[in-house]
Amino acid sequence: MNAEDLTLNIAVNLGRLSRFAMDGKEQRVKQFLLDTDDYINQLEAAPKSERFLPTFKSFINKFQQLKNNVMLNEAWAEDMLTWANILTHRAKLA
Repeated sequence: MNAEDLTLNIAVNLGRLSRFAMDGKEQRVKQFLLDTDDYINQLEAAPKSERFLPTFKSFINKFQQLKNNVMLNEAWAEDMLTWANILTHRAKLA
């Protein structure tokens, strides 16, 4: 997969994570965090444009914070959904 496709897959997963968090589905959140980590690892190894790198670095920092402090609440879900939207819009830059 190329960087754009990987970025869009991550964005879709973040949307799912948001929904699962709001539904209180802890096991699904754990599953999709692992799946998203796999996509992130692939994206880290993939060639990316210089224009996309600042967004990617910011996302990685925030995702690690969220992953290490999972909360099945509105604030956590909103952060995931916000990054889903950002990455969807920035995927073409990847």
